[in-house]
Amino acid sequence: MRRLGIEAGLLLVLFAAYKWGRTLVQGGVGESMANASWLWHLERVLHLPGEGTVQGWVTASHDVTFLANVYYVSVHFPGTAALLIWLYARHRSAYFRVRTELVLLTAAGLVVQTLFPLAPPRLAGVGLMDTMTAVGPSAYPQAADGIANQYAAMPSLHVGWALLVAVAVLRVSRSPWRWVIAAHAPVTVLVVVSTANHYWLDGIVAAALLAAAIALTAAFSRRHARSNTPAKPAVAAVRWDAPKAAAAPQADGVRPEGGVAWEDEGRRERELVPVP
Repeated sequence: MRRLGIEAGLLLVLFAAYKWGRTLVQGGVGESMANASWLWHLERVLHLPGEGTVQGWVTASHDVTFLANVYYVSVHFPGTAALLIWLYARHRSAYFRVRTELVLLTAAGLVVQTLFPLAPPRLAGVGLMDTMTAVGPSAYPQAADGIANQYAAMPSLHVGWALLVAVAVLRVSRSPWRWVIAAHAPVTVLVVVSTANHYWLDGIVAAALLAAAIALTAAFSRRHARSNTPAKPAVAAVRWDAPKAAAAPQADGVRPEGGVAWEDEGRRERELVPVP
């Protein structure tokens, strides 16, 4: 129970740091909007699909739009927490690995958000609908309450955490239902784009940060395993000064018995040397 309490406390600190860290983005609205304009142009240069096309599919139905908003608001934190609880209860060794990956991913994401403040598409004036305002529910019911910075779209930790959930489930589980859980990742990508909360590149950068977090965690694990591996016993030293035994001569084609051999020491006559 003590260990469980420690882990629960660590996760609460992580989630609180995530929410609080988003309020520390220092870039103003002007810088965030300028970055959004640059990013939008870059996506067109890279020939990425238009976010407006995806939003058009979803917003064709009021109910689908509402469900997309609900998914964005409601599944992000509980889905990740459910994964960690399941791993801790059923796959303890995998839990510690995923927890470390989550911490590294989140820390890296907060650093990027601080260095590159970015207005989401719904606020960037690129012609996309703010579905959370138009249909609801909204993740930001009071834009000026200071609880969450809306100009911290890069990277999309919604996408990063969802990808981690999918990777962890596919890595650990052998149940055919694992593919249903793993679908959380592509559904999240569809949701964050269709609700105009994120650009494609927000999700791509999040995926790259997750790959780096997974690689770092694997490196830490290998280093820890090597440091905990018992040292091999030293090989006994060979006595090079010991006399070398020569093959025993045969008498009448029969090798002498009794464990003896002949040695020629050069300056002495041949003598019988016991084999150790």
